[in-house]
Amino acid sequence: MTQTSFRPRIVRCPACGGDAVYAASNPSRPFCSVRCKESDLGAWATEAYGIEAKPRDDDEREPGPIA
Repeated sequence: MTQTSFRPRIVRCPACGGDAVYAASNPSRPFCSVRCKESDLGAWATEAYGIEAKPRDDDEREPGPIA
């Protein structure tokens, strides 16, 4: 298996909107800093973000006895 090297790119930090280096040299990628990375993790942990989901058909049934 060959290893492909990627050129570093400048992307927008999803937390603060600043510039972030998207490369292996940035352990916080795609964030610009550890602070932004941890801020985003905290938002998920406190349920500030969410993913909407519709219940499946089998989720609406009454639970049966456990065998």
